[in-house]
Order: sequence, then C-alpha cells, then structure tokens
Amino acid sequence: MTDTVGPLLYLRGASEERISLAALLVLPDGHEPPLLDAEGESVSATRLLTRLEKTAWRYDFTLPMRRDTGYSLGGTHYPVNADFHGDLRIAFVSCNGQEEDDRKRPLDERNAMWRRLRIEHEDRPFQLLLQGGDQIYADELLKSHPALKRWARGKRPPEAGTPQADLAETLQDGFFGLYLDILGQPAISGIMARVPSLAMWDDHDICDGWGSLRPAKLDSPEGKTLFAVAREHFLLFQYGARPDELPGFCPDRTGASLGWHVALPGLQVIAPDLRSERRPNCVMGLAGWKSFETMLETIRSGAGGRVLLLSSVPALGPRLSWVEALMHLTPRLEKYEDDLRDQWQSRTHREEWKTFLERLAALHANPATPVTCLSGEIHLATHGTLDVPPKPLHQLVASGIAHPAPPKGYAIGLGLLARFGSSPLPGHPIRLRGLPGQSGTYTAERNYLVLERRGADWTASWELEQSGRTSEVDI
Repeated sequence: MTDTVGPLLYLRGASEERISLAALLVLPDGHEPPLLDAEGESVSATRLLTRLEKTAWRYDFTLPMRRDTGYSLGGTHYPVNADFHGDLRIAFVSCNGQEEDDRKRPLDERNAMWRRLRIEHEDRPFQLLLQGGDQIYADELLKSHPALKRWARGKRPPEAGTPQADLAETLQDGFFGLYLDILGQPAISGIMARVPSLAMWDDHDICDGWGSLRPAKLDSPEGKTLFAVAREHFLLFQYGARPDELPGFCPDRTGASLGWHVALPGLQVIAPDLRSERRPNCVMGLAGWKSFETMLETIRSGAGGRVLLLSSVPALGPRLSWVEALMHLTPRLEKYEDDLRDQWQSRTHREEWKTFLERLAALHANPATPVTCLSGEIHLATHGTLDVPPKPLHQLVASGIAHPAPPKGYAIGLGLLARFGSSPLPGHPIRLRGLPGQSGTYTAERNYLVLERRGADWTASWELEQSGRTSEVDI
C-alpha cells in the first residue's frame, strides 16, 4: 500500500470567474499536511478520516478561470487548465479495474490507457475528467470476511448472526486500502492531480450487480453494512468529502441519492445516481427522481448550454426483453439475469426507462439545452442516437479504460441484437451506429472518450487501444 496518495483534484463548481476545487491528500499518521499554495493564497488542510495508520486531508480552494493557473503542494507545482470560457477538452473514462485479481496485474499493462491519456493531456491539456462508474472493482472484498463469503453465495448466516461491528471494520479497512492502492498508482494519480474530476459510481464500486440482486440479499444486515461502507468511501475518494457531509452540488440534501449537477460557462454537467436506491424493479427511487427533476428544472430556468448527462449504464441500447425471456428457459442462464436487470433496457425497467428518455427528450427539444449522454459499464465502445427533434440526441459509450476487452464474439452478438432496433418512445427510434472506421456496432478494445467544444460546435472521438484515435463525430 502506498504511504502517500494525492493530491487528487475534484471540481466543486464555478462562479465569478473562478472554479471551486477540493484536493485530497492521504499521509501516514504523524505527518502534518503542508500548506497548499493557490496562486499566492496559503490553504490549510481539513482532516477527514484516519484509518490503517493513515489520515485523509482535504484542501478547499479556488483558482481563476485561466489556462495557465495551478497550485503547489509539498514542493511540487501542479498546472491546471481552468479556462472554461472558450474551447474545451473533456475526457471521459469508466471501468477502471477488473472483477478478479485487479491489484495483481502488472501496472504497465493495467494502466496503458491511463498513460496514453496523461500524454495527451501534456500535449493538449484537458479542463475536466469525467468518471462514469466502476472507478474501483470492490468484488474482491466479498472474500475478506466469512459472513460476506456466505452472503455472496446466498447462504444463510449461522443462527447467532454476524457481529456487524466486526464486519464493518473489515470492510472499512478493505475499501480504504483498495482505494489507496488504485488511486495511488502513478498513471492515475498523475492526471487526477492536474485535471479536476467529477465522478458517479456504479455497481462495482459496491459489488457486482448491486441493486439488481434479490431484495432479501440487499436488505440483509450484511448487505446494508456493505452498502454503508462502500458509500462512505465513495464520498471520501470520489467526492473528497467526509462520510457525514455532502458537496454542495448534490441536490438531495438527505443523502439518499448522490446525484449531482455542476454548472459551467455554456455547459451543464449532471449525473443522476443509478445505484443508491436501485432495486430489481426500479433504477431510481423517490429521492433519486426528485433530485433528477430538480437538476432538469434548474437547467430549464438557467442560462442554458450543452447538457452532458452521465448515465452509468447506457441510456440507449438494444432491446433486451427477448434475451431475458430466453434466460428463463434454462436455469443455466438465470445466473446472468442480474446483469441484464442492471440495464435501462431490461423489461423490468421499461416504463421507468421511457420516463427517463421522455425527460431527456423534453430538455433536448430546447435548442438552448441540447443533451448528450455519456456512459460506460459494458466494456465496449459504441455510439447511438435517439431520433428526437430538433436533431438526434447522442449517446456516447466509452468502457473500459482498464478493464480487459471482452471477446469479439460478445461485441458481434450485441451488434446482431441491436439490428432489431428499439423504440421505447413511439416514433422516436434508437439507432446504434458504431464508431467511425469500425465495422461493427460495438468495438471490443479498451478505450476512453474525448469531447471537444470549439466555438459553438461539439465533437466526440474515441481513443482505442489497438486502432488508435477515431475520426470526430459531430454531436
């Protein structure tokens, strides 16, 4: 485990020609955090949490909206491109890990795409890093305690039950150490120190299929403890917040939903929380939908601008109801049902999905607030559109930056399914188009996405591990 991790930079918002930032620094116990210098202003650190003989500290500061600004910490200067007024470059990543033995992989292989992203940043600096889910793969922690092993296998605990304090402590140490190991890797921390980040979680930040598992499993003492500890560390390492606080960009102040909205010049970035309240029969609960509606109303009543919406699972995709029906024909396939229920396109979520798309289409109908969806999760790259006025709404999928690419046959199979089409909103078909220069609808290569604003025009391109950079798509 790395002794020192950070600084890791998080965007909080923008106002009066300045951006608000938080920087997270983890130091061994007994090491006093140095002062941070933000263009001549000295900033002291706030203690957030101590665990495993290490303490997490946070610096809150602002920088002017300039391309050539930055901050200094511990004798190192970190340049930051904070010019959000003119042309923009935004990177989007997801799926930073794998289900088994992620920390045993050689870092040169694991982080090849992160290094490529860092090189690109040094050549043409990004202003913002968006992370769309599965920033860690916490599945390995289910093996860290006997109660979790039984829970993962669906076994009932002994009659005496499990001391939840002991389980919570095991998980707290596990999540804290896992985040330090992953975010402390130089290829990741190097860019997160220089490019402000906004992130939303997905299932592997908790465990595989979280929310789509049986309710009895989710609501068991073990399930509740797992979720509570995962949430605590998500807030710490992905929001830079204490477990008992929420950044100001979260509309739901109860904390039941962790969705957020950040307004920047000519740009609105929103991320509904698709995991905290998820159950097999719903994607968002009452708090999540209320939070999402608040974001949309704030955008409608505000200054407008391009809307980038992070939907951790793709908002546009092929029809899955036929596949789900086939799975019930043989018990051998039913174990994959949770994976399908994770998707908006599952038959169990169809009405909620339609409502979600209706809300997006209504916002997109105003030329002042065109919507683009960004997603990961499926370990493939693809491009889709929803045919709505005044012009198609684009869905851009980039996944994963570190997760190994699945077999090409998997991509081909999904592509064949996509040919049948889907029209959850009558008269407004979903079309999956694939990437420029690629023969299939889905591309099975590790990748990340680059969004660019030049003047009033927006484009997207994918960096593919083997094929290189795609040509740009107008969005």
